[in-house]
Amino acid sequence: MTLDTLHFTPWASLAGGVLIGVAAVWLMLSAGRIAGISGIVGGLLRPRAQDVGWRVAFIVGLMAAPWIYRAVAVVPEAQIDAGTAMLVAAGLLVGFGTRLGSGCTSGHGVCGLSRLSWRSLVATLCFMATGFLTVFVVRHVLNAGVAV
Repeated sequence: MTLDTLHFTPWASLAGGVLIGVAAVWLMLSAGRIAGISGIVGGLLRPRAQDVGWRVAFIVGLMAAPWIYRAVAVVPEAQIDAGTAMLVAAGLLVGFGTRLGSGCTSGHGVCGLSRLSWRSLVATLCFMATGFLTVFVVRHVLNAGVAV
């Protein structure tokens, strides 16, 4: 394994992490809510009047941020080496996993761990272990040439 120093971006990654942390703290302090994306989107499926505004604003902000960034910075070309069926299957599996784990990586990994939640620690360890295992199986057992 080699480190791709051309695409190694520690400062941009640090800035992104800080922004995620600030957004999570801001949502907690201003609305008393956890910044777990699956919970935010799930709350829009059975909306309560007082909950819709902040949920929509959060999702719009998530969707607008890459477009705003693209307007001010050079963004590398994205390459997806999977077909539509694979992407749909992956999306459904992620959705199933978030329901099974009672939350997503942002809710457990960012917000739950910062609150010292044991449940979030276990969930995050399971997410990570499953990701490691999946990459190992796809790359080394199935020998699939999927670029990451």
